[in-house]
Amino acid sequence: MGIETSSKTPAFPPRTFSLTVLTPGQEYGRSLGETKTNYNDDIISGWVGIGSQVDGLGHIGIDGVYYNCSKGAEFVTPAGLKKFGIETLPAIATRGVILDMVGLIGRDPVPEGTAFNRKEIEAAMARQKIAPIGRGDVVIFYTGWTRLIGKDDKRYGSVEPGLGVDGARYLASLGVAMVGADTWGLEVIPFEDPKRIFHVHQILIPENGIMILENVNAEQAVKDGVYEGLFTLGPSRITGAVQAIINPIFVY
Repeated sequence: MGIETSSKTPAFPPRTFSLTVLTPGQEYGRSLGETKTNYNDDIISGWVGIGSQVDGLGHIGIDGVYYNCSKGAEFVTPAGLKKFGIETLPAIATRGVILDMVGLIGRDPVPEGTAFNRKEIEAAMARQKIAPIGRGDVVIFYTGWTRLIGKDDKRYGSVEPGLGVDGARYLASLGVAMVGADTWGLEVIPFEDPKRIFHVHQILIPENGIMILENVNAEQAVKDGVYEGLFTLGPSRITGAVQAIINPIFVY
């Protein structure tokens, strides 16, 4: 379900990404030893929050306070998080639920500014005839938005359809483990209330401990008419990292 990450992948500013491939000690056609061994190594320079990603519990706070009443001044450092680092996130294997908002709304992609709240979530579930969302599930919204990448990057990375405040509280009340979408920021933008910046992120992460998945591509499953399956995720264990680049798998 992961999309490709490259220097051209649109991202929330000021995030950037670049890859450099080197052949150390083998310049000018040289090789190593009598076996004439060659090898390539790569260096990544950039922000982790580009492409398919998981937002950990140390990503979003409310007035300097993070999940479980943790004060940012006590655990956030330039060298990494002292708690909630992405290395503490366990491997995930649980029921995944895809909500086809393109099919529900009847627009492809779903227009920016379209909010998914309890009414829309329940309508999508009824339309798709799937079992109720339950504790520990991972919920993914399909909007068709990732197909804008490379075609209209400016639109893709500045606005989006997405989860609304009421929808976030509803999913939290159901006890879901993670919420994601095929958009760069999950929640609806422009925001429902322009004064409440990334309010959905606050409801999910610091208030309820529900991690967020972004740029998760559900295109193939929706094309196959499959909305429930085994969702698996094993993020990179980088000590103290806030986020992780991911390639989640949906098995059906």
